[in-house]
Amino acid sequence: MITPRVQAEGRQVREGARALVFAPSRLTIVVALVFAVGGLPLYASLPWTAVLLLVPVAVAVWTLRTRTTVDPDSVTARTVTGSRSVGWDEVRGLRLGGRSSVSAVLADSSELRLPAVRVRDLPAVSLASAGRVADPVGD
Repeated sequence: MITPRVQAEGRQVREGARALVFAPSRLTIVVALVFAVGGLPLYASLPWTAVLLLVPVAVAVWTLRTRTTVDPDSVTARTVTGSRSVGWDEVRGLRLGGRSSVSAVLADSSELRLPAVRVRDLPAVSLASAGRVADPVGD
């Protein structure tokens, strides 16, 4: 059964699903590829401008690597440089930041930024965490 509120937000979460993955849009890789191909005349004109080809490569690596996985037992935040998994027992709550970013506030008062999770995704996070995070919209 698909929860209507979550489906309306653009994510389909099935009751009893094991995990939900939040990741940046893969369309970002297409934009990076267009940037790389469109800049080829500039890159070929001067030797030092070839370094600019690293920008689309970095964007593609960031897009493919960064994600947040939420399941009933834990939340895992993966970035370009590493990954950290935290059990829901260690999470005191969620902090909503600027530009609709979301961070998990841990028991030791530190924060774990949740990449690709936005405020609009909180109903889906609530469902995927088996209710350990309250649905902010509520019933």
